Amino acid sequence: MVLEDVVNEHFLVRYRALLDAEDEAFDELEHAHEDGDREQFVVDLEAWRETLHRRMAFLERSGIQPASSPAVP
Repeated sequence: MVLEDVVNEHFLVRYRALLDAEDEAFDELEHAHEDGDREQFVVDLEAWRETLHRRMAFLERSGIQPASSPAVP
């Protein structure tokens, strides 16, 4: 599959939304860490991981394999 066939306006809109969700989840994770709130940190960590998995799954479904996948525990 040619990358130009996959990356179109719809793809970019969806990918941007996934990136924004991941960024928002990470911000929440960072705040919990800074506040020293362990319970909220654990909740926010799982939420961030889920957004990362959704983004990676979207890329895979689109036929795009990253050069190297991030190691996510």
